[in-house]
Amino acid sequence: MRRDLFDYELPPELIARHPAAERDGARLLVMDPSRPPAHAQVRDLDELIGSGALLVVNDTRVVPARLLGHKEGSGGKVELLLVRCLEAATVRRGDLDLPAQRWRALGRASKPLRPGARVLFEGAGGVTLTAEIAAAGGPVQREGGVLEVLLFAPPGIPLDAAIEAAGHMPLPPYLQRPDEAADRERYQTVFARVPGAVAAPTAGLHLSTALLERLRARGVALATVTLHVGLGTFQPVTAEDLDHHAMHSEVFAVPPETALAIAAARDRGAPVVAVGTTVVRALETAADPERLGHVRAAEGETRLLIQPGYRFRVVDQLLTNFHLPQSTLLALVAAFAGRERVLAGYRAAIDARYRFYSYGDAMFLRGRDAA
Repeated sequence: MRRDLFDYELPPELIARHPAAERDGARLLVMDPSRPPAHAQVRDLDELIGSGALLVVNDTRVVPARLLGHKEGSGGKVELLLVRCLEAATVRRGDLDLPAQRWRALGRASKPLRPGARVLFEGAGGVTLTAEIAAAGGPVQREGGVLEVLLFAPPGIPLDAAIEAAGHMPLPPYLQRPDEAADRERYQTVFARVPGAVAAPTAGLHLSTALLERLRARGVALATVTLHVGLGTFQPVTAEDLDHHAMHSEVFAVPPETALAIAAARDRGAPVVAVGTTVVRALETAADPERLGHVRAAEGETRLLIQPGYRFRVVDQLLTNFHLPQSTLLALVAAFAGRERVLAGYRAAIDARYRFYSYGDAMFLRGRDAA
């Protein structure tokens, strides 16, 4: 389907630069199949989601993946955005073997980053993280200029701690501001557990501990998937037709207990509610081809691109943020609830001065076949 069919005009002042004062205090546009959009707040979800429903969240944890440093020796400025951890490794320094990680990263520097170059990133407490560009003869650039780098820390410093100390939260460029101390908490969900994402699963940012407790008290069950948000979710669409857009792969896992929780929801006739498009992609990737509405426990990589015409097999309801024009995320939401209906909802949100994108307000959608 043509990407221009998912276009809309957003006044720049409606881009949310900071989160709402409280996680569940954001506005919520409620969209049912046969009713006009209704206005609520995220904290009203416990009344919108019926007792017995299954709420599925993405428990990925955002890595402080933006690194600002300088080349060893020349002092030239370097910025890296860690994209994906490829493997654990070791590096030999003197008589020591230091633990390391090989990462795929986007690089920007005052001069070209050449194989073998080392970059130093100074963090809190005097901790220095070192990145070594992939050695000569190795796969220096992949997937459109993405570098492979080897990260390691001084002896006695855990590597993950060094990344935490030296890294910045990888806020989306459209926020047009540097990260702040508060972003360490607010650009992370309250249920974040498995490190690996380089962007937040933003619908989950709205769920507070108090709201989750109220949902449980009303009989809503909770399950998790893991999908490490990366380039596959946020890569701009450059092809005129989505059929020709190449998605980057993202690592996901649907654990056995979540498959059982979905089966139990089906047995009691309860809906599966996805918190965010990343949960949709994980569940639909793991859909059981032999039992409609069920999933199989699975882990691996997904390149699933969902656009109108896709038949949803697992997800019945969706909590999601407002997405960029002509994006694969907006195409997914349009596939779920109908393109014209979703774009009409976006127009209603703009008229009502909702806040958009990662730190913005949200939508709650019931699928076209929902009761």
